[in-house]
Amino acid sequence: MALFEDLLKGNLVSGLAVGIGAAVLAPVVVPAAARVVKPAAKAVMKSGMVLYAKGRETLGELTEVVEDVYAEAKAELAEEEAQQAAAAPAGDPTSSATEGGTA
Repeated sequence: MALFEDLLKGNLVSGLAVGIGAAVLAPVVVPAAARVVKPAAKAVMKSGMVLYAKGRETLGELTEVVEDVYAEAKAELAEEEAQQAAAAPAGDPTSSATEGGTA
């Protein structure tokens, strides 16, 4: 047992042991791992694709809502300006000063 432990203490011998073990086990381990990893990888990719599509849909809806709110605010602002212009008398000096006239 001491002889085996002494052999594995050197970097060269342990490296060779690991390399030979990997070469022997690779034909058995790789296909088995592929059978497990491939479906998991496909599931992760499919989930990512679904999340991406949902994100695009949600962003589109959010953009539409923001555009609607902007249009409503712009229309209300224009309406308020029209009401203020109609309510101000023609000879009012404050209304002419804001419209670019002289005070």
